[in-house]
Amino acid sequence: MRQPLPKRGEPLAQRSGELPQRGGPATPADGELPRRGGPATPADGELPQRGAPLPQRGGAASDSQDSAPLPRRTGRTRPAGRHRSPHRLSVASGAPALVIAVPGSIEADTEGIAAAVAATASASCPGVDVRVGYLEGTTDPLSGCLEVSADSEQPGCVVVPLLLSPNARADAAVSRLTAGAGEQVIVAAHLAPHPLVAEGLHARLAEAGLVRHARSSGLSISTGGRGVIVLSDVGEEAANAAAVAAVLLASRLSVPVMPASLGEPASIADAVTRLDMSGAASPALAPCLIGPEVPSHVLESLSTALGAPIASPLGAHQAVGQLVAIRYGAALARMSVAAG
Repeated sequence: MRQPLPKRGEPLAQRSGELPQRGGPATPADGELPRRGGPATPADGELPQRGAPLPQRGGAASDSQDSAPLPRRTGRTRPAGRHRSPHRLSVASGAPALVIAVPGSIEADTEGIAAAVAATASASCPGVDVRVGYLEGTTDPLSGCLEVSADSEQPGCVVVPLLLSPNARADAAVSRLTAGAGEQVIVAAHLAPHPLVAEGLHARLAEAGLVRHARSSGLSISTGGRGVIVLSDVGEEAANAAAVAAVLLASRLSVPVMPASLGEPASIADAVTRLDMSGAASPALAPCLIGPEVPSHVLESLSTALGAPIASPLGAHQAVGQLVAIRYGAALARMSVAAG
């Protein structure tokens, strides 16, 4: 039954025991509270005193014999994921050889592009046997790099064409020279499309003084500056790879960038017109090529006809060697999946 409410003026009900009064002594607890200035409650071990020596790394923490040394700092392991360099490979000792198939002959490779690319690829996959074979000529031919053990059940080498995109003449030569090896030789994919291509194009344009070296931090496409035409090799797949590179390059530079194909003069004229309509100044040409697949005089003639400065092809830029290592690693991954 509900108790009646107290009337005005009646004393309120009190709890059992008296409440402490202001200014009176505090109710004692189960134990004495520590006094200011008094000794602290001892812990399981003695606390270090002011003036005592600090524990040294790798040495004893104190004079006690049972004290354990402090742990040493270990090296920082780079986490896997998008921050890990995709061209850094860890390959087993018995991995197939990496054979770089170079268009043309060794005599035409006057700048030593193949050797420099091979050095970069070798640094990305240490321990792998990296070879260079040319598709034409009698010196260092590709056929001489395809020697494999007949007793091995695994592919003996992976051939990576030194091409960003399909090239009818070079691809036919690779197919012809590897046809007799059967499953002992695996032919990897072409190097593009990949973001590293745009990185290499940016570097070559900057080296020629046509764009700034630093990557743009803005999001808007500026007008009034020099536009860029990304030139691809002949063929639809090459044009598609150049279109991807153009988009990535535009995001790096914040200037208008248009793709065009060397096999379609109309696409080059269209790219010039579109850059002019965008308000860009006279265009710069960025060959989306490594170099050996297109004669240099073709690029020079186009530059003269358009009155536009041209950057060097990618050549032996480190991005090319890194892409070779990436395609080699992708081929090994496909082999592992197929074997599983």
